Amino acid sequence: MPSALAEIVDDFQAVSERERLQLLLEFSQSLPELPERLQNHPEMLEQVVECQSPLFIAIETEPAPAGAAVGSGPVVRLFFSAPAEAPTTRGFASVLHEGLDGLTAAEILAVPDDMPEELGLTRAVTPLRMRGMAAMLARIKRKVSGECHLGS
Repeated sequence: MPSALAEIVDDFQAVSERERLQLLLEFSQSLPELPERLQNHPEMLEQVVECQSPLFIAIETEPAPAGAAVGSGPVVRLFFSAPAEAPTTRGFASVLHEGLDGLTAAEILAVPDDMPEELGLTRAVTPLRMRGMAAMLARIKRKVSGECHLGS
């Protein structure tokens, strides 16, 4: 698991179940706004329909920064849109943004599919919401694997 995401998982696992919900709420408040070029262009965003609340995502790639390891591939940028009244959805989107944005496709594809369960929220949120969290990660991985040429 990428180090930034592993640190977030560790933070969730280090607190009680009740505090995990508070931590998720804090993440929901730190989800970055869409960049201006995406704000008025819903056609550039894809809805994750498995989420109970409306969640939209855009995934872009940009060249690896100068000095990056040879063959590391492009960097993946993640953009999320979710309403303020959907703190669980926003919180998990923010976790994924903070933990995955700026990584390579290979690093993202290496994230375990059950990563949402590792946050320790399975008893605190509904199974439907947990499926939505897993769907966000799956959508990112599916888009990244289809749009990025690994090893090129």
